[in-house]
Amino acid sequence: MNREQMVEELSKIVGKENVLFSETDLLLYGYDASLFKGKPDCIVFPGSTEDVSQIVKFCHHERIPVIARGSGTNLSGGTIPTRGGVILHFSRMNKIVEIDIENQRAVVEPGLFTLALKNQLARYGYVYQPDPASEKVSTFGGNFAENSGGPHCLKYGVTTNHVLGAEIVLPDGEVVQVGGKAPDNPGYDLTGLLVGSEGTLGIATKLILRIMPKSEAVKTMLAIYNSLEDAGRTVSAIIADGILPATLEILDKLTIKAVEESVHAGFPLDAEAVLLIEIDGLKDGMERLAEQIMEVCRKNNAREVKSAKTEAERTQLWAGRKGAFGAISRLRPNYLVCDGTVPRTKLPEVLTRVMEVSKKYGLPIANVFHAGDGNLHPLILFDERDVEELRKVHLAGSEIMKLCAEAGGTISGEHGIGTEKMKEMFYIFSNQDISAMKKVKKAFDPEEIFNPGKIFPEVQA
Repeated sequence: MNREQMVEELSKIVGKENVLFSETDLLLYGYDASLFKGKPDCIVFPGSTEDVSQIVKFCHHERIPVIARGSGTNLSGGTIPTRGGVILHFSRMNKIVEIDIENQRAVVEPGLFTLALKNQLARYGYVYQPDPASEKVSTFGGNFAENSGGPHCLKYGVTTNHVLGAEIVLPDGEVVQVGGKAPDNPGYDLTGLLVGSEGTLGIATKLILRIMPKSEAVKTMLAIYNSLEDAGRTVSAIIADGILPATLEILDKLTIKAVEESVHAGFPLDAEAVLLIEIDGLKDGMERLAEQIMEVCRKNNAREVKSAKTEAERTQLWAGRKGAFGAISRLRPNYLVCDGTVPRTKLPEVLTRVMEVSKKYGLPIANVFHAGDGNLHPLILFDERDVEELRKVHLAGSEIMKLCAEAGGTISGEHGIGTEKMKEMFYIFSNQDISAMKKVKKAFDPEEIFNPGKIFPEVQA
């Protein structure tokens, strides 16, 4: 089917004003926050589950690929159209359907920004815990597809721990309900299977979320180090002491420089690393717990530990952490965000080896990461106009993923596999493992309609 016919048929479903197909539009929706680019055939903006179902039925009949997309903040090329097809853009489906305080549940559409729900819940004294750094613009559909985390995932878990159910459009256009408001539904855990499947098995059109009362008290601290390795060792020491903070985040010297030039968070420019620590819970005992953590930091060579005295100070510290990825763009025109996870005890060792990769390829690497659960985010800085530098970036990124796997970790903590890390899947899975997962894909989507060319490499001979 040619593009003109495709646009005409899709316009019958959603209206011509909700279908884009100019060359400029195709260029704009052909990339995300990764290093990859593609070209869709058109972009469609559904306004309801019925719209999504009808679009998918049409695409299934015509064997046209469908790629679901939100804000395009994906860091692994998960929303890149590898084989053309239709981009389903969910910006029109951005409503909070229900906030059920009595049962501690919320129902949202996939195009809703994460922070928009949090702002509404704050009025009730409630919170949705997963907090990706891109929460101002990241959407719930993307969080669902990538199983997104965030700084508070150490204590509260990632998206899959807070999604209880969903309304799903399958690759043939059928609409099904998985999970629900009640926990522990009988039957297969299809919700658990679909969260993190990167849009390859089903497309969520409504999400049922767990919400929680806001903590009675919160305390945020900043430990300052002359060594990145000491900061890493502190993380394991705090948890080994029987303490589970809400957050343990590390920023290194290069990241601190970028953040201070951009946000002015108050991080010392002469530090090799800072460790951002947050605890929450009951007010009673909070100060005693904070002092215990500070003592652990000092024993691990923190040169200074200070706590935010006011909400404004706490907000400023968090502005530094949440704004880190954006601030890094001040240092070089481009960067690749690596996303690997290692056991906490291996953090110092792996961080040292990451810096060796930096020297090997002559590429600066900034580090900002969820240290509490060992989720590393080395940011490799480069200029994509330099072809040789771009080649080295891909090699360095792959090598860092191998370091994580060899340390007993894995190749993604929250950003997914997408198009970026398919061959690196062999660092952690065998041919048999990958074949088993491909069987699941085949069962859901035998025609390879949903987000083709993602996650799985060809099985090795």
